[in-house]
Amino acid sequence: MQPQVEFVFDVGSPYSYLAERALPGIVQAAGAQIVWRPVLLGAVIKTTGNHSPFEVPAKMRWVEQDIERCARALAVPFNRNPHFPVNTMVAMRIATGLLARRPDDFPAWVEAAFRAMWVEGRNLADPAELAAVIRNAGFDDRQLLALASEPAVKDLLRSATEEAIARGVFGAPTFFVGDQMFWGHDRLDQVARVLAPADSGRQS
Repeated sequence: MQPQVEFVFDVGSPYSYLAERALPGIVQAAGAQIVWRPVLLGAVIKTTGNHSPFEVPAKMRWVEQDIERCARALAVPFNRNPHFPVNTMVAMRIATGLLARRPDDFPAWVEAAFRAMWVEGRNLADPAELAAVIRNAGFDDRQLLALASEPAVKDLLRSATEEAIARGVFGAPTFFVGDQMFWGHDRLDQVARVLAPADSGRQS
């Protein structure tokens, strides 16, 4: 059976962006598969009593430097988003709706949304900005915004967020390999070790 990594994320999380860039190489090397788990990070933080770094100025200053260092280490583009923190609820509803209804289109949207947030510095909470990002990604903005407004899609994202919280998620990115939970993109080395085939260290 192909091993799986569940990736709990929100495009409003810069560390989720770094994980989205790094994770494909890890799963490819391990012959594994990503199971995408979009959630609303704001709801996770509020429900679990966690706090955003934005609420602690000293921590926020450190986080900004840390993210830039991590992006350089991964050789991926990164720019601070001047609108951060951004309400990504509609963007995440689009991700949820595509994952459920049009899974082939899901990767392109997630990549476009992450890029808009953490490379282009777009405000995905602004309806006009969001519509432009959707069009630039090659989608019909009216179709995707209609998808995001469907009660069934809203319920899917809500239930996915509640399920993640029930499993112990308190922030993003979070990864599950079986029953093991890993929090933070800087734990991807541990995810890789868990995914490594049992005989990978043996010599022939």
